[in-house]
Formats: sequence, C-alpha cells, structure tokens
Amino acid sequence: MTRSPTSPARRRVLALAGGAALLSPLALRPAFAAEYLTIATGGTSGVYYPLGVALSQIYTKAIPAAKSSVQATKGSVENLNLLEAGRAELGFSLGDSLSDAWKGEADAGFKVPLKKLRTLAAIYSNYVQIVAREDSGIKTLADLKGKSISVGAPKSGTELNARALIKAAGLSYKDFSKVEYLPFGESVELMKNRQLDATLQSAGLGVSSLRDLAASQKIVVVPVPADIIAKVGDPAYQSGVIPANTYEGQTSAVPTARIQNFLVTREGLSEEMVYQMTKAMFTHLPELVAGHAAAKGISLKDAPLNSPVPLHPGAAKYYREAGVLK
Repeated sequence: MTRSPTSPARRRVLALAGGAALLSPLALRPAFAAEYLTIATGGTSGVYYPLGVALSQIYTKAIPAAKSSVQATKGSVENLNLLEAGRAELGFSLGDSLSDAWKGEADAGFKVPLKKLRTLAAIYSNYVQIVAREDSGIKTLADLKGKSISVGAPKSGTELNARALIKAAGLSYKDFSKVEYLPFGESVELMKNRQLDATLQSAGLGVSSLRDLAASQKIVVVPVPADIIAKVGDPAYQSGVIPANTYEGQTSAVPTARIQNFLVTREGLSEEMVYQMTKAMFTHLPELVAGHAAAKGISLKDAPLNSPVPLHPGAAKYYREAGVLK
C-alpha cells in the first residue's frame, strides 16, 4: 500500500506543531545581550583604581545585564581618549583635563575636540600633594629649584596639574636637576631609595602611595599658596587644605590646590544603562567609601554641577528623579 503525499495544509500543521515543541519556557523569555562596561581608572597606587574596582563590584551586583571590568591606565587624558574611541564606557578624569578634551587642546594630549564625552557625575576633589623628603631641605615651592622631582605619567592629569602650578610659581621643568615622569608608586620607591627629592601627586586625600612613603620616612608636605593658585588662571583650580594628620608626621594643615574630579561616559550608551549606573553608585555610596575614603567627598546635590561637558541624558534622568536637577 502506498502512502499518499502529505497535503500542503497538513505540512503547515506539522511545521507549526514542531515549532511549538521547540519553544520551551526559556525560549519564550526576551533575550537581552549583556552590556560590557569597561571602567578606565589610573595607576594601581592611586585613588581612581580602587574606586573603579569598588564601582565595578557595585555594578556587578546592581545591574545584572552589565558585565563590568576595570582597566588600569595613565589617568585622565588616556581615559578620555579611550572613551572617545569607544574603548571604555566609564572613566575618571580631572576637571581641567575634561575641559581641555572638550576644546581639543593639543598640548594637553587631545588632537581634536572630544565631542562624544558626556558627564555621569562630579565626584570628589583631587588635591595637588607635593611631598618632599625631610632631609632634602625643601619647605617651599621656591626650594624645589635645583632638586629632582617626579610629576606623574606624561600628559596625565597629574602632569598637567604639575605644569600649571610650576609655571604659576615662576619655575619650569628646566629649573629642576631631574624630572621623572612616573606613576605614584614608582615615584615613592625612588624617594625611598634617595634617588628623588620630591613627588607631585594629584589625588584624593590619603592616597596609598603617600601613606606608604610617610610610614617609611619623614616627609614635608609643601604648601601651594592661594596667590599661586590664582596665577594659574583656570577656574578649575581652587584653594583647598590637606588636613593635619592626613599622613604620618604631617602635624599641621597644608594649603594647596584642589581640582574637581568627574566620572565621564560617552554618547552611544543607552539612557537606561547610564541611569542604572548613576543610580547604583548613589544608592551604594558606603561601598564606594569602603573602596577608598576619598569617596566621602562625593555629594549627590553637587553631582550634576559644573561639568565642562554635557550631562548624559541617563544621568540627568536620575538626578531629576532624586530631586537635585530640575
């Protein structure tokens, strides 16, 4: 007995039945691709890096759709260029570097204006901390002349701060016996070995590199007077104070320059993702403070203010929801 060929109608019924068999409950759920969040930070002995690690841990728990990772970098300038190139989703930056990036200041490390940058939050302030070995004889900015100094990685945010303040003090790199362009930890190691007289580090208060140095030898924290800060001529530079006992043996408060830090993202990240990133940071601030005490300087009411680049719409959405932005 021969079978009759399956009719077209029957074939359609069988196809639908087979398709339904393949649609398990899991297959019926909407599929969301994970979003990768690379956080560009700084050297491992600075403040950006431990805060980036803490932020990554917060995002991993609070945003299940995000896969977060941390990248150690040379700091602000590299971070902003990585963001513009689409090679990072979040980065730490000093305010003056962010302004230079937006304008495309070639001397600061930005060949063209970086117009994809968007702010997520103004965070804590960096303090320019010029620290000398006590036996170097350095007590003032003028005393740095003829001495050896490290000014941070080339064209990092720290090095840009160094250039501005050294110039305002009437000095130039040519006035030093030696200038090293090194990350914080390496600068401290040279000072411990008496191969360097001083280091300039732009960082949050209590940076681990300087705590390490102060624990191993006597130091002098060199003051940066208000009149020198005014001569920089950049509103990003404000007067600040390094409180007494920030570092071992530093028994008096020391005036210096401070510069606002920002968390920066970029155009192209979804409004919803940046909203979730902003919300997660502010609802888990104690965990960020546990990553580094500098995070105590982060304030929700100040977070949407004073950025030289536009706020990301996702961040603005959270600030409106939180009642700190109209």
